[in-house]
Amino acid sequence: MSSTEFHLVTKWAIDASVEDVWQVLSTPETWPGWWPSVKEVTLLRKGDEMGIGAVRRMTWSTALPYDLAFEMETTRIEPQSLIEGRAYGELEGVGRWTLQSKGLKCDVRYDWIVKVTKPWMVRLSFILKPVFSWNHSVVMERGRRGLVHHLARDSEKKNPGT
Repeated sequence: MSSTEFHLVTKWAIDASVEDVWQVLSTPETWPGWWPSVKEVTLLRKGDEMGIGAVRRMTWSTALPYDLAFEMETTRIEPQSLIEGRAYGELEGVGRWTLQSKGLKCDVRYDWIVKVTKPWMVRLSFILKPVFSWNHSVVMERGRRGLVHHLARDSEKKNPGT
């Protein structure tokens, strides 16, 4: 694997049902409301009835002093189990959410198999690869915390006083 290529794996154990986690992760336009690193998600093209073929422009802030913007095209959906997309723009590659029920919890795995394309990132990737990986981990941890908080708020709205 070259210094510009990354295969980053994130695993979350979420105290919520697969159905609840799926509902949130399958609606990226809502992510800026709970994921602090997601600045904007704009639907550019609607997909089919399942969402396959949808294209979204995503702008992310990072733990480092730069933002990333790229398009993400949904290429595969297995309801309540898998969402896969192809990224192109300032990052190119594949992102894949995999959800699995573990009793009352949901195991979430995110595979991010990409290469950087921003010229300064390409030039410095041989030195900064560990920093880029750390940055991804910080962004994903912000997402995990935001998701947990968002699901807890939703649960409280559904079951007030419990």
